[in-house]
Amino acid sequence: MACRFLLAVLLASSAWVAASAGAADEVMVPRPAAAAAALTFGEGYTQLFGDSNLRLHGDGKRVHISLDERTGSGFASQGAYLHGFFSASIKLPSDYAAGVVVAFYMSNGDVYEKTHDELDFEFLGNVKGKEWRVQTNVYGDGSTAVGREERYGLWFDPTQDFHRYAILWTNRTIVFYVDGTPIREVVRSEAMGAQFPSKPMSLYATIWDGSSWATSGGRYKVDYKYAPYVAEFTDLELRGCAHAPPASCEPEAMPSGQRAAMERVRARHMTYGYCYDRARYPAPLPECRVGAEVAMYLPSGEARSSDRRRHGKRHRRAGAADSSL
Repeated sequence: MACRFLLAVLLASSAWVAASAGAADEVMVPRPAAAAAALTFGEGYTQLFGDSNLRLHGDGKRVHISLDERTGSGFASQGAYLHGFFSASIKLPSDYAAGVVVAFYMSNGDVYEKTHDELDFEFLGNVKGKEWRVQTNVYGDGSTAVGREERYGLWFDPTQDFHRYAILWTNRTIVFYVDGTPIREVVRSEAMGAQFPSKPMSLYATIWDGSSWATSGGRYKVDYKYAPYVAEFTDLELRGCAHAPPASCEPEAMPSGQRAAMERVRARHMTYGYCYDRARYPAPLPECRVGAEVAMYLPSGEARSSDRRRHGKRHRRAGAADSSL
């Protein structure tokens, strides 16, 4: 399969439309072409665990995975991919969800147990009245002892409607998107070396009990009187490059409008960054480029501004223009 062709189709056939992102800003947001239909569950995925806690709806176009006292649940792509674009629209459990983790990620841990690669979206539940947080992470060549976590508050309520989360992975860059806006870019560098993911990975979606760490460092646990906790997935897209040479999977550079939007999101919504965690990494990891903005973060890597911590509470109604970006 020609991976250059796949990603060229993705970029060229997407209708890049302007979305409101402030008083005088435009953000270029990718909208999948109508011809690029999402896969049904049976066409691209298989159940991992959870027996009846995974349910299909809408002729297999929507997947519900749930967590209860017995078990969590999850599914994975039927194939593995070396680079590509992977996305899903997700609606998270509402009400009290402390300790609950919903993950949408790529991994090859089942094949490379000691040298696995991983790209993570992890959604971390919270107590009632406090919003979910989103965490991204990158592992390469079994580098699990070196965490590259970043956390963000969302500018909408992810429990009220579906929102789209996507990962673009090429030989040179990794980009995480929320509703078409990039929130993080990881660029391959000599400093990262083998810790930049470089082996074929499968796509996974799971829900599980993360009581030991997910909410306030484990202070708040999953309360099963609120179970089942149900995460809903739809519009599942696999635009992967199964066995192409890495150099053939290169998209165009990120448009300037998207890069500006990413910088705004990071400035206003990022609540933790590993590059600013001086307690964990007294010397920043080699790929970190730390400047004057370090003053905005505590030595723990947490955002110093209480306003930034509260920013995610200004949720907009579904379909409304978002001026908080």
